[in-house]
Amino acid sequence: MGHDYNHSHPHNYTVSGKNIGVVIFLNVLITIGQLIGGIISGSVALLTDALHNFSDVISLLLSYITNRLAKRKSTVQQTYGYKRAEILSAFVNSVTLIAIAIYLIIEAAERFTNPQPVLSDLVIYFALGSIIINFISVLLLKKDAKESMNIKSAYLHLLTDVMTSIAVMLGGIAMKYYEVYWVDSILSIAIAFYLIFSSYKLLIDSLKILMQFTPKNINVEDISKEIETLNEIKNVHHVHFWQLNDKDIFFEAHIDLMEDINITKFQDVLMEIEKILHKSKITHFNIQPEYSRDDSKNLIIQH
Repeated sequence: MGHDYNHSHPHNYTVSGKNIGVVIFLNVLITIGQLIGGIISGSVALLTDALHNFSDVISLLLSYITNRLAKRKSTVQQTYGYKRAEILSAFVNSVTLIAIAIYLIIEAAERFTNPQPVLSDLVIYFALGSIIINFISVLLLKKDAKESMNIKSAYLHLLTDVMTSIAVMLGGIAMKYYEVYWVDSILSIAIAFYLIFSSYKLLIDSLKILMQFTPKNINVEDISKEIETLNEIKNVHHVHFWQLNDKDIFFEAHIDLMEDINITKFQDVLMEIEKILHKSKITHFNIQPEYSRDDSKNLIIQH
């Protein structure tokens, strides 16, 4: 027997498709511009920034597509709908970004041993253009990033781009006035390590959700003990906690009742359990009632 509780405001929030569309267009322009600029100028740092922006384009496209999929209604074939699509997208984005960063570190390290002259003026101009456009993109997605892990992954990509483009521009200035062309490789390596650092947490968070780990803000023992304080409940066992996405937390458990109560009385018990779970922002739960059943009463059952 189960009960479902939904928080109204986060689930009714709609991510702006128009904002994502504008940001995608802006990042396509940046990517093309920096690729051309990097090839002409001979700057690995500018090419690194271009690849970073290209990853943003992919990230944003996935964000838009999965956001649309997540709004589809559940069916008998997809009882949860496509809600987990956003988490899968966040995971793919993180893995892709880290993989690109590792590749760029290898390329920049090879270039560092044999520095090549760079057309620094082009590096400065293209980096400045990237700073301006990415900053506009960050502002467009700032509000949506607070409501969706998927959009947050794209937002972090863009925010990182602003910082890396500033570094590339400063490197261009250093090469222009001091001819220290090895700076280009150093910047590429620094940007790549920053990409890994900024993506790691999102990678771990999305992986934990996909693996159905207990959410980090949930204390299984404390919640179970609080449910056991209810007069009608003797024991809570066979407990499971997991997340469907970055908002929906699920709880499942068997409860051993003190008495052989009827359905009406059990509904009152469910209401009390709901109040306890609501405090931990658990949005859905399913309870299996039991009375004098001979089974394991362990909190976590080893299957």
